[in-house]
Amino acid sequence: MKVEKFVEIIGSDFYTGVPDSQLKALCNYLMDRYGIDPKHHVIAANEGNCTALAAGYHLATGKVPVVYMQNSGEGNIINPVASLLNDKVYAIPVVFIVGWRGEPGVHDEPQHIYQGEVTVKLLEDMGIKSFIVGSDTTEEELKAKMEEFNSIIAIGKDVAFVIRKGALTDAPKVEYKNDNTMVREEIIHHIVVASGEDPIVSTTGKASRELFETRVAYGQSHKYDFLTVGSMGHSSSIALGVAINKPDARVWCVDGDGAVLMHMGSIAVLGANKPNNLIHVVINNGAHETVGGMPTVAGSIDLVAIAKACGYPNAVSVDTFENLDRELEAAKNRNELSLIEVKCSIGAREDLGRPTTTALENKQNFMEYLNTL
Repeated sequence: MKVEKFVEIIGSDFYTGVPDSQLKALCNYLMDRYGIDPKHHVIAANEGNCTALAAGYHLATGKVPVVYMQNSGEGNIINPVASLLNDKVYAIPVVFIVGWRGEPGVHDEPQHIYQGEVTVKLLEDMGIKSFIVGSDTTEEELKAKMEEFNSIIAIGKDVAFVIRKGALTDAPKVEYKNDNTMVREEIIHHIVVASGEDPIVSTTGKASRELFETRVAYGQSHKYDFLTVGSMGHSSSIALGVAINKPDARVWCVDGDGAVLMHMGSIAVLGANKPNNLIHVVINNGAHETVGGMPTVAGSIDLVAIAKACGYPNAVSVDTFENLDRELEAAKNRNELSLIEVKCSIGAREDLGRPTTTALENKQNFMEYLNTL
C-alpha cells in the first residue's frame, strides 16, 4: 500500500513517534511532508514521551493523534496507556502505528524474537484493538477497518495498526546529513585502541555491530564487549552496574545520542553515583541512524552541560580525532567518571554484518571475562 494513501485513510494531521526501520516509508513521508513541525510531526525521546505528547494534543484540540513506534517501544507506553489514556481514567483516544519486528515466521535479530511473539498480545492486554497491515492489505480493507476503529475512538478507546515488513511503499526519498566529519566506525576503532583489554558495554544498533567488526578486523576476542542488542537507552545503566561491582576494572560505555535521549534519567543516576572507573562515550550524530537517519534533538542540545549539571566531574565534546585521542587518554588516567561526546557524521556502511555469536554466548563470554578482573 502506498504510504500516502495509508496516511490519508487514517486521517490525522498530528504524528509523534520514535523512528523504526519497519516504518521507514512512513517516517520518510512525514519528514518530506512536515519535517519537524510541532503542529504536525514531533520525533520524541521515547514512546511514553510520545504518548503523553499525543494526550496533550488531544486535550488542546479534541482531535485524534497518531503515535508511531517499533514494537520494542510497547513497553514504554504501558504506563501512560494504562493510567492516562485508558477509558477508565481520561478516555483519551490515540491511533498507534507499530512496526512488527520479529513477527513469528519472519527471520529477525534475537532482540526482536520474543517481542515479536507478544506484540499483538501486549496490545490486547492494554485494551487496544489492533489490525495487521501487510503487503496484501487493500485500501478497501483499511478503510473498512478505520471506519470500525472510528466507533471505538469515539468512546475514548485506543486502536493500533501493526505493520508487517514491506507493507508500506512509495515513500519519498529523504536525505539525512549533518556537517560533522568524524565517522562512527573510525571513532569506535579509536576507542578500541584506547580501551585495550578493558570491558566495553555498547549501545543498541550499528555501534555494537561496528564494535564487533572492529574486533574481527584487529583479530581480537569479543569477550571484552557486552553488545546491548536490544533495550535501547539502557547501556549506560548496564555499564554502571558493572562498574560498581568491578571497582578494580575500568569500564567503558559506547553510547548513542538517541539512546541517551530515550532514558536521559540514567545520566543523573550515573552522576549521583560517580563511579570513578567508568568512561561514558556518547557518539552524537543527531540521528536515529540505525533505523533510517531521522533526526533526534541531540544535535541542538548541550550534552556536556547536562552531564556536568547531573554531577559528572568531567565532560567534554570533541569533533576531531586528535582531540578524541587526547580526551580518551585523559579519561583513562584521571580515575574519575568522565563523559566524552563525539560529534559524528551521518552515514555508515550499508553492508554491516551481524555478530556471529548469539546473545547468550556474548553474555557468557563477557561474564567469564569479568570474573578474571
